[in-house]
Amino acid sequence: MAKRKTQKGPSWFEVGLGAFLSVVLGLVLGVAYMVAKPVQAVKEIPKDAPAGAVYYIEGVRDFDKTEDVEDKRKRFLGGDSIEMQEGEVNVLLGNADRPASASKPADKGPPAAPPMFDTGSLNVRIRDGKIQFGAPVNYNVFTVMGAVTVQSSGTFEKRGSEFTFVPDTLYVGGCNLVHIPFAREWVMGRLLFARPIPDDIGAAWSKLIAVSIDGNTLRLRMP
Repeated sequence: MAKRKTQKGPSWFEVGLGAFLSVVLGLVLGVAYMVAKPVQAVKEIPKDAPAGAVYYIEGVRDFDKTEDVEDKRKRFLGGDSIEMQEGEVNVLLGNADRPASASKPADKGPPAAPPMFDTGSLNVRIRDGKIQFGAPVNYNVFTVMGAVTVQSSGTFEKRGSEFTFVPDTLYVGGCNLVHIPFAREWVMGRLLFARPIPDDIGAAWSKLIAVSIDGNTLRLRMP
């Protein structure tokens, strides 16, 4: 009589692995759905805003104070304490984004491949003791192209020898990633603050002894 073949079911390891992969896949799909959720750019939050809606309010740019901003920048680099409104900060950031004039035209060659992530100009909004940073990000990931708004609100705290931005919220599209450490650090470093800070501004910033936001004013205090 032929022996019956016993069929073995999946091991506990295989069951656990399958469950883990299902959770990871669900998490990835959930995050992707929230990131793709539309973010409305508005002047103020609607009074009848639905629960879970995400809005983006851009800070103003005060181009009428360009000369004042340049004066404050020189004073800051020289070691003076300064106070700035959001319109002045945005003018300063806009000037920092301007490319330096080239001494000779660049050599012509084949067009470079588009970057996976391309962050636009950083924008600042200061309200009620909080500072918001926001920027548009174009992405090109595995032939999937699009744009998303990255925004974060928080304050400054001294970490180690320098003051750093500490977020209370960090939205990529409609998804708040502030409580996911790895994702939070990656988004802030690679997307929101992707553009390098000018060396002279960074050197002056490292000398600050106090950074505070009083109402709608950013105060930078030097020794």
